[in-house]
Amino acid sequence: MLVLGTPGLRPLGRILLGSVTVALTAHAHCPVALIRPHVGEDEAPAEGPVVVGVDGSPASEEAIATAFEEASWRGARLIAVHCRHDGWWAADEYGRELLAQRLAGWQEKYPDVAVDREVVAGRAPERLLDFADRAQLLVVGSRGRGGFSGLALGSTSQALMSYALCPVVVARPRAK
Repeated sequence: MLVLGTPGLRPLGRILLGSVTVALTAHAHCPVALIRPHVGEDEAPAEGPVVVGVDGSPASEEAIATAFEEASWRGARLIAVHCRHDGWWAADEYGRELLAQRLAGWQEKYPDVAVDREVVAGRAPERLLDFADRAQLLVVGSRGRGGFSGLALGSTSQALMSYALCPVVVARPRAK
């Protein structure tokens, strides 16, 4: 895992991602953790769950693996979140099935990790930031943009790295 810190702050206390941070996160062949400085009372909780965003893509598989590993190491509860952004009535059922499929086997591998599954309506960056306010760690995958998968950092990852109170891990596929 590559761990990065950042000194750049916006007036509201959130980080301003620099080109080095974005480039390293976009191109690393391992998970990248971004630890932001704390400003005033604007601190991440020392305790709380590990939160993982699960969208069903191959990129979220590495995020799930990293999140279980971190939750086990920290002795923390894991919250797996699937965000749906449409009004389709069966989307909640689809999200529950997707989480069940993607998390299958992980709880057996990490029996010490208690897991909550959340299917929430809304755009992923905003909803995951809601969870990040009470989390000790937020883990997401990164698919990049459009046809340039793996060459650019996705908008969800960038938003979370810029605004989450807690440390954020972008779990990119590991080099083989």
